[in-house]
Amino acid sequence: MTVRRGFQVLNSGPLAARDNVLEAARRAEALGYDALVVTDHIVIPRHIESRYPYNATGRLAVPPDADYLEPLAMLCFLAGATTRIRFGPSVLVAPYRNPVLTAKMLATIDVLSGGRLFVGVGVGWLREEFEAMGSPPFDARGAVTDEWLQLFVKLWTEENPVFEGKYYRVRDLGCAPKPVQKPHPPIFVGGNSRPAIRRAARYGQSWHAFRIPAEELGQHLGYLREQVKVAGRPADACGLSVRYGVRVVGPGGDATRRPPEEPGRVFVGTAAQVVEQLKPIVALGPTHAIFDCRTGSWAEVLETMARLADEVWPRLG
Repeated sequence: MTVRRGFQVLNSGPLAARDNVLEAARRAEALGYDALVVTDHIVIPRHIESRYPYNATGRLAVPPDADYLEPLAMLCFLAGATTRIRFGPSVLVAPYRNPVLTAKMLATIDVLSGGRLFVGVGVGWLREEFEAMGSPPFDARGAVTDEWLQLFVKLWTEENPVFEGKYYRVRDLGCAPKPVQKPHPPIFVGGNSRPAIRRAARYGQSWHAFRIPAEELGQHLGYLREQVKVAGRPADACGLSVRYGVRVVGPGGDATRRPPEEPGRVFVGTAAQVVEQLKPIVALGPTHAIFDCRTGSWAEVLETMARLADEVWPRLG
């Protein structure tokens, strides 16, 4: 099975500049990448007690005063800057946005890009950002996201959508244009918890796992397959997509791990070394493998993107 490759266009921090965004998107397309992704925060609270769930420190690396480009606006920009490559958020925090407006914006992006959008969705983890946004209650974020996904599909596929949920209600309206992709753009459900896996099994075309070491990922995959069956869907209805950090260096390059480049979550080294680190992941059969390089200079980001495409991926078959 072919594993589609993706790379994050950095939309936060000092490297999130217009010229860098354009260069990264166009280089990724020229290098044969299949997808681009962007991440999602809207504001960064100055005082955070919530624990970041995807590294050992529990701390978000982006400071409050750093630039953070809004992902939906950025996807529009990427659509206009490229011609072939697919793109999407990895992942939108669903409760931050009104689902009807968001469904319309995403359908518009899919139409204007010629059907190149996929939609990554998560429930979020940063309670303080929920409060700043006036979002639905943080503790209800799972139920809110479930309704959000059901409503998306109705708005994208039905001429007269009717939805009566606890948090959202829709009837007697039209919502056009519909997305180019039929029945709708693929939904990648992010999050590493069991509730996230169950959500993917019910609503997603892919479970989008974030920086899970290979030995743990295999265990989660068994649960995903079990839950797809429980949901009454075909065994192949929900695939696996993965996201990891990476930094690939040339001969004599700096392969010393930098904070927070944790083994198993961020792959660091020469092309040959990164190949060996990636083999257990690829063996699990993901449909998409998406990478980010957040710990390098701009030159190192571009080098990593090129070496991953030209030197690492061909050795993985």
